[in-house]
Amino acid sequence: MVDWSAWVGREERRRDRIDPAAHRRWLATLDREAPAGEAVAQGYHWCLCLPEAPTAALGEDGHPRRDNSPDGFLPPVPQPRRMWAASKVEFLAPLGVGDAVERTSRVASVAEKQGGSGPLVFVEVAHETHGPNGLAVREVQSLVYRDPPPAGSVSPPPLGAERFDPAGWDAHRAIVPDEALLFRFSALTFNSHRIHYDRPYARGVEGYRGLVVHGPLTATLLLDLARRELGDNALRSFAFRGVSPAIGGEALHLVMRGGGAAIELGAFAADGREVMRVSASA
Repeated sequence: MVDWSAWVGREERRRDRIDPAAHRRWLATLDREAPAGEAVAQGYHWCLCLPEAPTAALGEDGHPRRDNSPDGFLPPVPQPRRMWAASKVEFLAPLGVGDAVERTSRVASVAEKQGGSGPLVFVEVAHETHGPNGLAVREVQSLVYRDPPPAGSVSPPPLGAERFDPAGWDAHRAIVPDEALLFRFSALTFNSHRIHYDRPYARGVEGYRGLVVHGPLTATLLLDLARRELGDNALRSFAFRGVSPAIGGEALHLVMRGGGAAIELGAFAADGREVMRVSASA
């Protein structure tokens, strides 16, 4: 096993400003209206303080290449496939259109494990986003790196009959994340990972059945469902875990139940397969 201890504790800082036009484009992408006043919708922080790697510095998958350079931030994990597996988010203070923001990111841990598909490397990154009112968003992201799939494999399994049943949930919304939505979200988050826009690569190299819906896009759609039910910026915490990939062009069922400190949200494929599991509080 590799000793990754030298990477734990590494930090980077980025500054940004919440541009009114960019925020309007984010709202347009989600087909929704702006929150009341100058408030910024919850989830927009995923569009701020983005990496700015030159195109020449991207790897085959579209992510910035990782190396051993002294100014590198993420460890140079050899496993090529990267997935944003989970996040724990706390919303602490509102952000507003036009605000200057600063985000401090720190590598909190690096751990190697053996999974059913081979070796896995888990990297936890802690982010703190500050605005004019102090600490606004605290988040811990869990990234997972793994080996390529066996040649010729395709996952998840082909869809069967429509069998998702929303009974037992208080709120339900169905959406089909199409290519335009995936493209727009990639642009808003400066995400060049090819699984979201390059179908031949997604199928032939990474083994997916089609284009993959971004994990933070699914999380953003679930935050929007909470907004529809509870009002603007009502959540205090939002923790999600990706269970299986959502595929572009296929129905995605968004659901919610509970309230107060015990809110449960989820995303499911049309065949009933769980895509994302969320616990939240208001």
